[in-house]
Amino acid sequence: MKNRTVLVVDDEDFIRSTIAGILGDEDYDVKLAKDGPEALSAIKGFEPQVVLLDIWLPGIDGIEVLKKIKDQYPDTIVIMISGHGTIDTAVKTIKLGAYDFIEKPLSADKLLIAIGNGLRVFNLQQENRQLKVKIEKKYELISGSGVMEDLKRKIAIIAPSDSWVLITGENGTGKELVANTIHSLSQRTNRPFIDVNCAAIPEELLESELFGHEKGAFTGADKRRIGKIELADKGTLFLDEVGDMSLRMQAKLLRTLEEGRFARIGGNETIDVDIRVIAATNKPIRDEIKAGRFREDLYYRLNVIPIHIPPLRERREDIPVLVNYFLKEKNDIAKNKKTITPEAVGMLSRYAWKGNVRELKNLIERLSVLVEGDTIDIDALPLEVRNDRAGLEEQQGAGGLQSIKSAFEKDYILRMLRENGWNITKTAARIGISRENLSRKIKLLGIEREG
Repeated sequence: MKNRTVLVVDDEDFIRSTIAGILGDEDYDVKLAKDGPEALSAIKGFEPQVVLLDIWLPGIDGIEVLKKIKDQYPDTIVIMISGHGTIDTAVKTIKLGAYDFIEKPLSADKLLIAIGNGLRVFNLQQENRQLKVKIEKKYELISGSGVMEDLKRKIAIIAPSDSWVLITGENGTGKELVANTIHSLSQRTNRPFIDVNCAAIPEELLESELFGHEKGAFTGADKRRIGKIELADKGTLFLDEVGDMSLRMQAKLLRTLEEGRFARIGGNETIDVDIRVIAATNKPIRDEIKAGRFREDLYYRLNVIPIHIPPLRERREDIPVLVNYFLKEKNDIAKNKKTITPEAVGMLSRYAWKGNVRELKNLIERLSVLVEGDTIDIDALPLEVRNDRAGLEEQQGAGGLQSIKSAFEKDYILRMLRENGWNITKTAARIGISRENLSRKIKLLGIEREG
């Protein structure tokens, strides 16, 4: 897009030429139009950042032109000008999306200030749009499996609802990524997303971290501190690893969440907050409740909508997609052209990935940096990844490659059956084979229905 572009729309030749001269001296790129149709035609090719639009035009008046501009080009800054303006007219145009309203006769200084301010707003809008695209890309859920596609559909449904969410899953599965995605798709997307890692903060500090404190509340409190709950007002509070929170802190948190108000440590002022809570844990919370380590009432308060993220080993179809995504990401940063062989991808797809997506991402980054040349092959993979295949072959006995193939086929079909609720017809369609063929394979591989 051109820099500093302005379209001047006025039916008076003298005013158009005068404004064009003023803006030309300030190095603006200017185009002129004498009426509404000419203005709308000029916008298509010229794409002005700012439009100076007279209200009183022949044919289509300026207010109708304003409506069309804001409908088709919502980011364009429109400054209305008129020699017969009233307060009611000015208010009406502002409500319709005009940025400013200037009365004739025009002052050069006032005109330049209004256009300069409008340009800054336009540029800020573009920066915000680019930033939003970057954020959406950062929190994009990459998947190739049916279970993760179902998860993405579920997130799209629950995100705008403002309901509280409890995310469970092993370390490295992407719980924070899911939380960020829910927030970015919610009605609170332009409000704060405040995260608290309950496992990383010592208990004696966590209370102050969450609730804040007043000056002098305790030794070392030399100034007031605003807590994370207060910072999250009108936004989203993400309680990561909430299962590691002490029972005492759970009780205080529960009271705050139920009442929607709290007081800073050492303070008497009651602070009201409006927050959406998303919690996450890698622990089996029901087992923690039975063991007396987690409050059942807090669990039910947080667990309005449960989301479980399965480990990577249970959705191996995601691995090739993630490998190529992470490799492309590193190639783009380093301006490389590295590729990975299908054999290497296949071996990565068979690995257990105890660290899940985080472990896979770190490995791809390491390979993209350390591997010489443009091709990542099996030999470049770590010993534990290569030995994982050998270990499986050993477990399968003398059957060799055929046994390995059968084991993976059994694992794949079993996961597909689980994802499709053990519906043979749906599973066969997902896999791409006939129902009869799938039934034979189930019997041949000794797969028994669970539950």
